[in-house]
Amino acid sequence: MEVESQPPKFALPVDSEHKATEFSSTANTNHTRQPQPHIHCRNCISLLVQSLLGLPWGAPATPRLASASLILLTAPAVYFSSIASSPTSFLLVRFFTGFSLATFVSNQFWMSSMFSARVVGSANGVAAGWGNLGGGATQLIMPLVFGVISDIGAVKFTAWRIAFFIPALFQTLSAFAILIFGQDMPDGNFHGLQKSGDKPKDKFSWVFYYGIGNYRGWILALTYGYCFGVELTVDNIIAEYFYDRFDLKLHTAGIIAASFGLANLVSRPAGGYLSDAMAKRFGMRGRLWALWLVQTFGGVFCIILGLVGSLSTSIVVMIVFSVFVQAACGLTFGVVPFVSRRSLGVVSGMTGGGGNVGAVLTQLIFFRGSRYSTQAGITLMGVMIVCCTLPICLIYFPQWGGMFCGPSTKTNATEENYYMAEWNSSEKEKGFHGGSLKFAENSVSERGRKVDSATRPSDETSPAHV
Repeated sequence: MEVESQPPKFALPVDSEHKATEFSSTANTNHTRQPQPHIHCRNCISLLVQSLLGLPWGAPATPRLASASLILLTAPAVYFSSIASSPTSFLLVRFFTGFSLATFVSNQFWMSSMFSARVVGSANGVAAGWGNLGGGATQLIMPLVFGVISDIGAVKFTAWRIAFFIPALFQTLSAFAILIFGQDMPDGNFHGLQKSGDKPKDKFSWVFYYGIGNYRGWILALTYGYCFGVELTVDNIIAEYFYDRFDLKLHTAGIIAASFGLANLVSRPAGGYLSDAMAKRFGMRGRLWALWLVQTFGGVFCIILGLVGSLSTSIVVMIVFSVFVQAACGLTFGVVPFVSRRSLGVVSGMTGGGGNVGAVLTQLIFFRGSRYSTQAGITLMGVMIVCCTLPICLIYFPQWGGMFCGPSTKTNATEENYYMAEWNSSEKEKGFHGGSLKFAENSVSERGRKVDSATRPSDETSPAHV
């Protein structure tokens, strides 16, 4: 029997794809060379740009180069914010800054390429949650930067313009850090692996076809539109809501609003951890049930937020609402990596784009013009969350089941057959399907300990520790 070559040594235990089977946000290994969190802008133009760009950047492009390129190309727009002097120039700056939002897709694709099935929810949750954290932190930090520059001696008109150079500088530095320290996959960068023959170059047309042809991706795009999309919407309107409804000082309203975004420090990562924990016990069905329950509760608390009239109660309800809706985002990307192995980037792009389309539509429907008061818009937005979460019950994996149905009893309903269906016989003969085959082997954990032990014995080996 031919002996396989010894895989590279990693500080973390890995599976057959060399993806880490344990998640650590602080370990200094190839498995934690993560892209810098993405920055959220707050207008519909920027959100539309991301939804349009997410798909192509999430395809076979390398996540490292995609992230760094987008960040570098959009950094000048942030610098130019300091010289915006008219509504038109301001809209143009926001439009081009919006291109950077597509880094969210490459971020989640990158995490799914580095971490194994059993911990991918946690990895995605921490990377995206700490990225979203920037939305809340910005509301607190930028006024402080402005204050420091003013205290040094700059007049207010000049101080706020100089302040924009700070985030632009950090954005530029993060791009170079990604290029220098980042790595596409545990074994190396895409181009090097393709050159050595370890990673075959895929055909974009087939990757795109299998991505948009999978109905599960479209359902997750819809539901993500009413968790992440709602999060973006609330970021836009919540400060003004507290300012107008409770007659607060603008600074005070801003601090309250910042707490919504700052909750991402724990809430979205918690959603990822919950997804992995439920999968460990109940498999994919546990991930789906957790997503539906958490997002539905988020909708209920959103409804309540629009109905309560007390300042203190509104703050408490808003924080609870933020925890649920942000945790639902983490839970969503605990499911996304399993929809398609070959077209993971496209499915990630569809889902991420759906979040931004949801934000645009929600703002246009409920918070544009005077048709609804802000509190009525918040309540109706909560109703939309509950309704748009229901399609999760339609997601079904033959090998794992869905919310209300167990796995198929057909003998060909296996992880291998599900992921091999994305490759034709010619591609299989050339060995292009090797990565999907390994992923199928490592995805057996999605049967769940309870379900697997009760229905069928596991014939898989445990992940390798090297």
